[in-house]
Amino acid sequence: MLPAIIEKLQIQNFRNLESEIIPFGPNINCIFGENGNGKTNILEAVYFLIKRKSFRKNASFPQILGIDGENPEILFSSLFKNTADEKPITYSGKLSSDGSSWHRNGSSTNRKLDIGVLFINPFESHGFHTSASFRRSWIDDQLGQIDQDYKKSLGRYNKSLRFRNKLLSTKPPQFQKQIDAIDKELGPLSLMLTNKRLEFLEDIKPFVKKAFHELFSEEHDLTITLDTKINPQRLESYYELAEKNRPKDEVLGHTHYGIHKDDYVLLFDGLNSYDYCSLGQQKMSYLSLLFAYIELFRYKFNSFPIVLLDDVSGELDKFRWSRLVEYIKNKNFQVLITTANDNFKKQLDEIEGANKIQVTSGMIKVL
Repeated sequence: MLPAIIEKLQIQNFRNLESEIIPFGPNINCIFGENGNGKTNILEAVYFLIKRKSFRKNASFPQILGIDGENPEILFSSLFKNTADEKPITYSGKLSSDGSSWHRNGSSTNRKLDIGVLFINPFESHGFHTSASFRRSWIDDQLGQIDQDYKKSLGRYNKSLRFRNKLLSTKPPQFQKQIDAIDKELGPLSLMLTNKRLEFLEDIKPFVKKAFHELFSEEHDLTITLDTKINPQRLESYYELAEKNRPKDEVLGHTHYGIHKDDYVLLFDGLNSYDYCSLGQQKMSYLSLLFAYIELFRYKFNSFPIVLLDDVSGELDKFRWSRLVEYIKNKNFQVLITTANDNFKKQLDEIEGANKIQVTSGMIKVL
C-alpha cells in the first residue's frame, strides 16, 4: 500500500461540481456549504478516483455525469504525494459510456491507485446495525483493501457461487456432478476466507476499545465477532454442510447457506449493540469501529488511509463531535470533513493550519 496524500484535484462534468482546481492540505481539510450544494460530491470524486467506483448506491456513469456537460464524459486530473519519498504522483482519467482510460505519471495504466481510502458516514450506522448484508459488505471491502489475497479469493468464491446458483436454477443435464466439482473448490476457499475474517477481527479488537475511549471518553468493552456455521479448522465441515443442504438448494434454485451468509455481531459490554444500545451508543460504536480500522491500517502499513468524513455533526451531540474534532487534531492523517452545521463550522474554523473550502451550488472557493 502506497503511503500518500492527495494535494490537488480537478474534475469536469462530475455531478454538479464546477471545473475548479481543488487544493488539499496534508491534514485537516474542512468543506463547508449548505446541504445539497455539492460537499459530499467532492468526497465522492476523491473516492472514485482511487477506487474507480462510488460509495453511493446505484451510481453508474449516467448518475454521476454532470447534467450541464456538453460532452458526455467525465475528466479527472489529480496530484498525489508519496509521503515516504516526497515524490509527486499524477493520476488522470476519462470516463464515458464506452468505458474509461487512466494515466499515471503520463503513462497509460489499467491499475488502480494502491492508496488507502476510507469513507465515513455516521448515517450508515443504521445500515450496519440492521442489515447483515451491509455488515458483510463493509467487512469484505475493508478487509479486501488491506489483504489482496482475501480480495482475490473472495472474487473466486463469488464467481464459483454464481455458477453454482445458475446450475441450481436451470438444472441442465448432469448438473449435480458439476455442483460436486464446484463444491470441491468452494470448500478450501470457504475455510481460507473464514480464517482471514477471524484474523481480521482479532487484529482490530484492541484498536476498537481504544478508539471508543479516545473518541468519547467512556470506558466500554466493544468487540465484533463472526457468526458462521463453518468450522475453520475442519474442511469436512463444509462438505457435510453442502451435502445436507443440497436438496433444499435444488428446490430453491440457489445456494441458501455458506460463508456468503455469515454475519457479524457488534458486542457492547458483551451484549448485541443492536438489541441493547441506544441510537447514540450505536453511532458511537460504529464510529469507533471505523476509526479502529484507521489505526489497524497504520499498524499494518505504517501509514494512514485518506479519510473522508461526511457531515458527522448531524449525527452526534455537541460534546461528542467536540471530542471527535480533538481526536482528529491529535492524529496525523489526511481527512476531508464536510459540514453544514454552523456551530461545528465555527469549531473547525478555529483549527490552526486547517485547509478550508466553501462549496456553493457546485462552485468551489478556498477560504
